[in-house]
Amino acid sequence: MSVDVPHTSKAFVPLENNPEVMTRLAHELGLSQSLQFHEVYSLTEPALLEFLPRPAHALLLVFPITETYEKFRREEDSSRQDYDASGSEEPVVWFKQTIRNACGLIGLLHAITNGEAREQIQAGSDLEKLLKEALPLDPIKRAELLYESKSLEAAHATAAAGGDSTAPDANAAIDLHFVAFIKDKENNLWELDGRRKGPLNRGKLDPENDVLSEQGQEVGVKAFLRREEEAGGGELRFSVIMLGPSMD
Repeated sequence: MSVDVPHTSKAFVPLENNPEVMTRLAHELGLSQSLQFHEVYSLTEPALLEFLPRPAHALLLVFPITETYEKFRREEDSSRQDYDASGSEEPVVWFKQTIRNACGLIGLLHAITNGEAREQIQAGSDLEKLLKEALPLDPIKRAELLYESKSLEAAHATAAAGGDSTAPDANAAIDLHFVAFIKDKENNLWELDGRRKGPLNRGKLDPENDVLSEQGQEVGVKAFLRREEEAGGGELRFSVIMLGPSMD
């Protein structure tokens, strides 16, 4: 199974890692209004973390794809088998990315179809229908389902046009990538990325800790950023948003 999206595949206009954009898209697809995305201005400043509504069900991290990251990804994946679980055998819902520049959409789907967020999908929505169809499928057929989904493509196009900055062309070369971190019902923290060979279990969390807690960050987003900084010898440009209770 190739992890890279072929250049001949169709392309989507890239999404911004913007809480308003992601919230609108999540709600349009069928996530309950009781959840929304929030900007995470700092991973370390207590004052900036305190005002965020908890629990944090998922984090979406955007980072630049660097040579050091690609080297780490290839090395870690080299010893892993291609993921082929589905349905009741699957610990989390994982989507392989086969649409160019759709990593934001894949990250969003990972965030809203796993963990506690999955319980907040509205009955009869496009998202519920898509998930019901996707669950019994293996990763290849599941990717084909996303690729052919007209409702998903239409919702994505609307969201991509609603960002703060001018959206790049769908075929533009983009060096930024999305990764989702979620906590499952067994308190495992997962790194979910459609360009990997499958979902990555990064460790166990105490029941009271969410993905933005100190423990959650240490095995999740901070461990990710620390690997890149140590390998590259510099500070990594990144942004993070979290999925949590709505404040409206």
